[in-house]
Amino acid sequence: MKKAELKHVIDVAAGRAAADVVIKNAQIVDVFLGRVRQGDVAIASGYIAGISDHYEGKQTVDLAGKFLLPGLIDAHIHVESSYVSPEEFSRIFVPCGTTTTLCDPHEIVNVAGLKGLEYMENAAKLAKMDIRYLMPSCVPSMPYEHAGANLAASDMEPALKDGDVDGLAELMNYVGVVNNDDKMIDEVMLAKKYHRRIDGHAPQVFGKLLNAYAAAGVGNDHECSTVQEAQDRLACGMYVLLRQGTTEHDLKNLLPVVTPQTARHCLLAGDDVQAVTAMTLGHLDNSIRICIEQGLSPITAIQMATLNAAEYCGLNDRGAIAPGRRADLVVVDDLRSFHVEQTWILGEKVAQDGQYLPKVQRYPIDAVESSMHDKPLSADCFKLHLSGKPVRTIEVIPGEVLTGEKICQVSHDNDGDFIYNPAQDVTKLAVIERHHATGKMCTALVSNYGIKHGAIAISIGHDSHNIMVTGVSDTEMHAAVKELIKQGGGVVMVKDQKTIARMPLPIAGLMSDQPAEKVVAAQNEINQAAHDELGIPANIDPVMSLSFLPLAVIPKLKLTDEGLFDVANGRFVTLEVDDQA
Repeated sequence: MKKAELKHVIDVAAGRAAADVVIKNAQIVDVFLGRVRQGDVAIASGYIAGISDHYEGKQTVDLAGKFLLPGLIDAHIHVESSYVSPEEFSRIFVPCGTTTTLCDPHEIVNVAGLKGLEYMENAAKLAKMDIRYLMPSCVPSMPYEHAGANLAASDMEPALKDGDVDGLAELMNYVGVVNNDDKMIDEVMLAKKYHRRIDGHAPQVFGKLLNAYAAAGVGNDHECSTVQEAQDRLACGMYVLLRQGTTEHDLKNLLPVVTPQTARHCLLAGDDVQAVTAMTLGHLDNSIRICIEQGLSPITAIQMATLNAAEYCGLNDRGAIAPGRRADLVVVDDLRSFHVEQTWILGEKVAQDGQYLPKVQRYPIDAVESSMHDKPLSADCFKLHLSGKPVRTIEVIPGEVLTGEKICQVSHDNDGDFIYNPAQDVTKLAVIERHHATGKMCTALVSNYGIKHGAIAISIGHDSHNIMVTGVSDTEMHAAVKELIKQGGGVVMVKDQKTIARMPLPIAGLMSDQPAEKVVAAQNEINQAAHDELGIPANIDPVMSLSFLPLAVIPKLKLTDEGLFDVANGRFVTLEVDDQA
């Protein structure tokens, strides 16, 4: 804010000058006192000048008794998981009442390095939403896979020093942190040097190891799946982010942790929210509705998505309706149904009844296109060499990024290759390196994914984003991968070796450059084909469930291009179970 603007705000607050906008007859949600009050809200130079019984303004907006609350803030989300660009992300999420997001761009940075971050920052400047980024801390997420880049602390320092990023994004390599791995400790020290926040990611870490993680300076965790996990983190002085994403539905399970004593350290977050979810169910507004349905006070739920998030993120210029704060505002019809009618950002109404009002401008994607750098696959690249012993399979758990380890007895041919059995829910799963054309790949087995026909190949494989493919035969898998590479990334489904559905994602193989409606139409086609043609059960998200199977920082069993990885024990394991095990 410039000096003249500040003087204007002060004059308006004191009643000496007319406000730019006065919002009248509002029921104002006061997140400081935890109550609702009436009054006029005066806005000047994009900021709230004051709240009083009466203000004069150049423009008057009469809310006729509707509720006015601060703009919603998501403290941890990945734009890439929406499958749309940052500008389009703003268009879809702002009508949900979201005005600020703290984003971890580690998906695109794992593919394109720092030029990926630069693209995301430039695109965000064209959005009305305040899209803020943190520096990805784990590129790659673990040293057991090949990513498109490898960032050291020295690569991160300029952005952290200059404040181009708000902090250090989720420390996924919690094993490296608690074991004093020099690379991770160097990053932590860098964040401390420039007084930047450090975000966490430590599923199923307890006791002294959790103490060590918190002692490093980690401020939050969004990976809690049980109340005990959340309580343990709160006891360590960490904030807990209650997550409700497209496939990660932890919010209901964790709500018992929210009490009058703990609520101030609890936030709402999306983490991975697809555009189709935001357009049909909503974002943080949906999380607030869930909280209220489960018996939480509406004001407490609103605090978790506004003031709590602002204070944790160090954004003391927003998160509340109070003098001197940004005029980031949301209008809802009722605090219980919580239907968002209007969204305001910096004193400008930017959404009305689900429609984004500004014109969408788009930043060129040239720097992050052409991300499929592959080595031609041989016809027998997916073959396995089994001896007849029981095998480990990655067990998909619906609605979770966690996976199980299921031991199965499977059939094989005379050469030891796996034979698909329609009566047994086990198929081949392969990860293929796509960044440096190394030809590096690994094939294993997945269970409980449910595919019964054809194959699906995707370029979304958290977090290094190599090619993921599963199917009922090598020929089907081969056809899907070939078409995915030809397409330039995204999603391809085949049946009888013919493409039946596709979703191109030309931005680093992660995001579309098209309007969200086209992306959602393609995604709906994919989901329908997955369930109707490939036989994948309705409770399995075909793309997102598959995309988390290489994420070797979340238990239990995962697959990278280097091999089958036991996350809990931090080691590669064989596909076949040894007789002595």
